[in-house]
Amino acid sequence: MRIPEWLPDTHHPLGPEREPREAVIEPFLRPAVRFLQVEAAGGVVLLTCTVVALILANSPWSRQFSEFWELHIGFTVGHLQLQKSLLHWINDGLMTIFFFVVGLEIKREIAFGGLGEPRKAALPFAAALGGMAVPAAIYFFLQAGGRGERGWGIPMATDIAFVVGFLTLLGSRIPFELKILLLTLAIIDDIGAILVIAFAYTSDTNLTFLALGIAGFGFVWLLSRIGVRSVPAYVFVGAAIWLAFVKSGIHPTVAGVILGLLTPAHPWFGEHSLVKVAEGVAQRLREDSRDADMDHHEEAVQIVATTARETISPLDRLETVLHPWVAFGIMPLFALANAGVRVELAEVADPIALAVAVALLVGKPLGIVAFSWAAVRVGLAQLPTGVNWWVLLGAGCLAGIGLTMSLFIAGLGLEGEPLRAAKIGTLIGSALSAILGLGLLSCVLPPTSSSADTKPS
Repeated sequence: MRIPEWLPDTHHPLGPEREPREAVIEPFLRPAVRFLQVEAAGGVVLLTCTVVALILANSPWSRQFSEFWELHIGFTVGHLQLQKSLLHWINDGLMTIFFFVVGLEIKREIAFGGLGEPRKAALPFAAALGGMAVPAAIYFFLQAGGRGERGWGIPMATDIAFVVGFLTLLGSRIPFELKILLLTLAIIDDIGAILVIAFAYTSDTNLTFLALGIAGFGFVWLLSRIGVRSVPAYVFVGAAIWLAFVKSGIHPTVAGVILGLLTPAHPWFGEHSLVKVAEGVAQRLREDSRDADMDHHEEAVQIVATTARETISPLDRLETVLHPWVAFGIMPLFALANAGVRVELAEVADPIALAVAVALLVGKPLGIVAFSWAAVRVGLAQLPTGVNWWVLLGAGCLAGIGLTMSLFIAGLGLEGEPLRAAKIGTLIGSALSAILGLGLLSCVLPPTSSSADTKPS
């Protein structure tokens, strides 16, 4: 941004300002509270859409409902043709935006949250590792050599929207520290799921398109380094990277995560710059008013507006804008398209359905508590304030709600009858995990939680 000569000395920086920043915990807690509030409300919408999808899939209109998601739409540009079903556009296209927001959340955790400090990250990392490894091992043990063997990644992830939504039912009894622990655990779970998608559920790779996608990441990094702030420029490059990954054979949601991780977490200008620029512009406007010379009015207002916008990091701006769209639009739409499975009584007892349900219901809490106990036992971590082992067990049961990511991975690893059975198992395991987790927490938590009353606003 060019600083005009007429503007009084404001020490406006040409790059990121090196002034003292506010305490590290503050930039994390405020967005975390906002994130949890959106997730809680989004969980209600997600649950509603899941129920609607199940009702329609088991209604007289089930065939029309299924055929609707198979409608093919696309575009052709020269020799490039891209035609996909509506279901694929949701799972490969819109879910890339979901994973982009996941990448933003991971970046925030690394920059400001628990993942940036080994001591704070030890407990959620251990819990998440156990919550991924044990369910996957249980599922694989039950399905080794069977038709659903490739679905071992299905019970690994935690659906934080549903978890936070159910936690709100207990109100102030839930310690805020427990919510942060579950949020961090779910983010680490997402990292694990992303790695599983990238390495275990990727088809044959086209190295030419993969190289183009990787070059695109380098171009995004270069644009950021030279100070390009135009959002449309990044959207255009991001769309090109997405298309390259679609053609490469690697699931494009991986590209979304990497783009999120490349998003700058710090503002271009510090708050001190905004104050100085505002003071300088105000002084100039007062002089213009006295001299009846308003030639610089529009330029002055533009400088203040640009500086104000750039005192908020790109990560904050994008997360604030996209998170509600993801929580109230993309995820509910994904649930409508993927959770609609026709439930037959015989399929409930299908070995694949039972394997998924057992892995979520038993494997999640068992893995979370066992690995957490080991981390605390050897002195790597300690339980947060207001959280004991019974509370952690209840939270571990809630972490067995793996709906969104579990359905997503199921669609990548299985098809046909095995896929339908995996979806049924996911729904049953998630429902039982919610009931067991809520019941246990309601019994072991005190009537009120003082820590919840002191959470930042």
